[in-house]
Amino acid sequence: MVRGFKIRWSQIVLNVFFISMAIFFIVPLWSLISISLSNELDIAKYGYRLIPKNWDFQAYRFILDNPFVILGAYKVTIIISFVGSFLSVLMISMCAYALSRSDFKYRRIITFYLFFTMLFSGGLVPYYILMTKVLQLQNTYAALILPLLGSVWYIFLMRTFFQQLPGSLVESATIDGASEWRIYLTIIMPLSTPVLATVGILQLLAYWNSWLQALLFVDKPELYPLQYLLQIMMNNIQEILKNMQDGISVDAGQLAAIPSESTRMAMCILAIGPMLFIFPFFQKYFAKGLTVGSVKG
Repeated sequence: MVRGFKIRWSQIVLNVFFISMAIFFIVPLWSLISISLSNELDIAKYGYRLIPKNWDFQAYRFILDNPFVILGAYKVTIIISFVGSFLSVLMISMCAYALSRSDFKYRRIITFYLFFTMLFSGGLVPYYILMTKVLQLQNTYAALILPLLGSVWYIFLMRTFFQQLPGSLVESATIDGASEWRIYLTIIMPLSTPVLATVGILQLLAYWNSWLQALLFVDKPELYPLQYLLQIMMNNIQEILKNMQDGISVDAGQLAAIPSESTRMAMCILAIGPMLFIFPFFQKYFAKGLTVGSVKG
């Protein structure tokens, strides 16, 4: 009886802890939604509220005034996110698999070379010259995909995972006459689903939130990704408000006609909304990745 009582209390404490953590993470998101649906005057008068004083969709109407612009930005972001994530996982996994093989002659040299790039950067100017003058990739999808294609940290992460897989699998396949490509595609890749999914979702988030590449290499509006387009819209709002405030006669009604705070939060919702629906499908792989890789003796 005493033991059962302790177990129940421990479960209650754990449940209360995780419920509290869930609320801690949900409240900021709920606050974003509430502010994006609030009137600008109510925000100035009552501050941020978890439930809007008066429901107002003015911020979303302002952003979606020309829906084709937003849809075009979504299209560009979706293309670079999924194509870039697929190519990233493929390239990172191939590099990591080669470095995880103890019979690869140059793995130490290449590992040091990759690690060296984590310590020093070539700088923004050589980076810009390489992309625009040498490769001539400005105003192309490649300019938005290639800069984020590889990550040394993810290569080392995946290499460590591959090293935990039993070496006997590769030896047995080699004895049976399997080629390196077949070993990699039919044996290593299926066993590495958790780490592949983890790197894939992290790269997907990196591409989805990227805007610096568009700032540096893109000047065509039809190639603006979502994050960069929203940033331009926010800067335009700030510029309009500044011009209005510098005028002689400006009242609160005129300032409220152009939402600022509510638009900022609405942009956050539009930016993170799709990722909130995608992330749960990868959640099980994160949990499985904690145990996969151990070899039973």
